[in-house]
Amino acid sequence: MDETLQVYINRVARMTLPEARKSQVQHIQSSPKFRQQINGQIDPMPFPGYTVITPPWVDELESGVFYEQLQQLQQQIERQLPAGLLVPLPPESFHMTVADLIWDSAFQHAIDENPEFESQLRDRIAAIFQEYQPLLQTIKPVYWQALGLTVMTRALGVFLAPKNESAYEQVLLLRRAIYQDLGLIALGIEQQYYLTAHVTLGYFATLPDDLDREQLSDTLSQLNDHWLDTTTLQPLWVQRAELRKFDDMTRYYRKGEWPVVQF
Repeated sequence: MDETLQVYINRVARMTLPEARKSQVQHIQSSPKFRQQINGQIDPMPFPGYTVITPPWVDELESGVFYEQLQQLQQQIERQLPAGLLVPLPPESFHMTVADLIWDSAFQHAIDENPEFESQLRDRIAAIFQEYQPLLQTIKPVYWQALGLTVMTRALGVFLAPKNESAYEQVLLLRRAIYQDLGLIALGIEQQYYLTAHVTLGYFATLPDDLDREQLSDTLSQLNDHWLDTTTLQPLWVQRAELRKFDDMTRYYRKGEWPVVQF
């Protein structure tokens, strides 16, 4: 289901252009993953599931400069956007998703129907990682680089592109191994999205009725251009992918024996 490298780069690069940002801003919506309380505080809503991701920044010291640069952009966005418009994610949770697995109501249904679902899921991912580990270490290192700020329907993020074809193929090889595994398919895991590598910076919360979307688009483009012009961007070193669980969109965790695969 995933694309060739050139098709991928063309698609994600277009989505970071000012024209795309201007169009995307017209369609933004409040994210149901966060809710504003009576006192004005915005809290994450339950949104449980499993995913395969690069280690979050809190556990990934080798890519510290890359994430520091994203944090700087996030802080600039916070200062420039109307108060309450964006819920910034904790920087320590920053990561790149390698393969979405299962989440929200589908996850809840799975564990209600099968009390062994979580252990079976972990066992299948462990088997896949073990089988494909030798194939994922043929070329090193695997670097992905930031292309620019993009507007998604309910979030803001920075899109990523591989530094070379081998970096792309390494990630695709693992995705194919996951999504084509008959054991995972039997558990209800299926590929629902093309790979669109990114780091989410925050989710849209309260959209005021009088939101000036034209001004918002211009502000985001100016922030993006300034960040790209003044920052010597460091790449994300994709060293490993891990099975992680989440209860909401602010923290991704694992136990020590859970599956890990090295790139």
